[in-house]
Amino acid sequence: MNTSCTARKDVVIVGAGASGLMCAIEAGKRGRSVAIVDHMGRIGSKIRVSGGGRCNFTNIYSSPSNYISANPHFCKSAIARFAPRNFIDIIEKHRIDYYEKEKGRLFCSKTAEEIVRMLHDECRRAGVEIMLNCRVGKISRSDGFRVSLNDAVIQSSSLVIATGGLSYPDLGATDFGFSTAKRFSLKIQEPRPALVPLVFARRDLESYRELSGLSFSAALSCGKRRFNDEVLFTHKGLSGPAALQISSYWVPGEDLEIDLFPDMDIFGILTAKRSSRIEMANLLAEYIPRRLAHKWTDRNASSRPLCTYSEKELRDISLRLHSWRLTPRGTEGYGRAEITAGGVDTDELSSKTMETKKVPGLYFVGEVVDVSGQLGGHNLQWAWSSGYAAGQYV
Repeated sequence: MNTSCTARKDVVIVGAGASGLMCAIEAGKRGRSVAIVDHMGRIGSKIRVSGGGRCNFTNIYSSPSNYISANPHFCKSAIARFAPRNFIDIIEKHRIDYYEKEKGRLFCSKTAEEIVRMLHDECRRAGVEIMLNCRVGKISRSDGFRVSLNDAVIQSSSLVIATGGLSYPDLGATDFGFSTAKRFSLKIQEPRPALVPLVFARRDLESYRELSGLSFSAALSCGKRRFNDEVLFTHKGLSGPAALQISSYWVPGEDLEIDLFPDMDIFGILTAKRSSRIEMANLLAEYIPRRLAHKWTDRNASSRPLCTYSEKELRDISLRLHSWRLTPRGTEGYGRAEITAGGVDTDELSSKTMETKKVPGLYFVGEVVDVSGQLGGHNLQWAWSSGYAAGQYV
């Protein structure tokens, strides 16, 4: 990879992640001279850690309903023009083996490095110059854009910001994209960590900390959103797929509702056993982890023989088992967040081209934009789709 700086290009892309690389490839295919610059020493850092190192590169069911944005319609155009099947075609062209896990998630059979190599090869074929260890300084508009790097300046007619959000700071994440948007007077939806573990309030932390490492199936809800999946107790709070999903919708101060029996009529089970002398906690332990059953009854219902409960008591306990309420104190923050929600306001951008309406030639793609995907490959799909969209026009 060449780290020398070039005086003039048609397109400069800041950020050598998924969206930036896709944009560079598509622009290069159109005959545009492209330089992609990054302050890190290698490309695709977040791609490498995606899916536990196997890269959950898309989801076959990705649709606009899997995305969060102040404008839920914004993502429709890009995803329609570059859908999961389009990226799968590239994977198959490069003979990368992959497999499908539950809920349409696609992973590399070997490692995420295959995706990174594929993107690097596509960049090379498209004539893209990749410039690493290049820290971007001042950006100004003068006959296009002037981008100051370590000890040189690149001039271009188009500038693409593909720097991602604030999650994964240990992989080099910075606020460069947001500060650039502010530099050009663009509105920003307040960034926040998303797909992130939740932290218990002090009272609940003291009660449930000893369950750390225990996982169970449940449905987590807040507002109108509900996710039925695995939940994991941590030494700080809740993680696991259901908790990560709901974290993207949770608002500080809002209650979290946990249904411990999302697919069962627990009242029917309790009343059917009403003549039994089995302890409440021991009966619940037949359906949920034993430690959780005993801790839950300690905190939320006295455990005694089932035959000693009235029908009203059993109904009340059933309701609490289906709607166990906790109020998280917060999240574990950007250091543990998989993505950043919020970002450059979509009202500032063309949904067709990703170009800013106020500043001709300036584009924003990927995670830096106020479009956030649910867990399961949707965020990388947005990166491919938005990068592809911009690559057709830069």
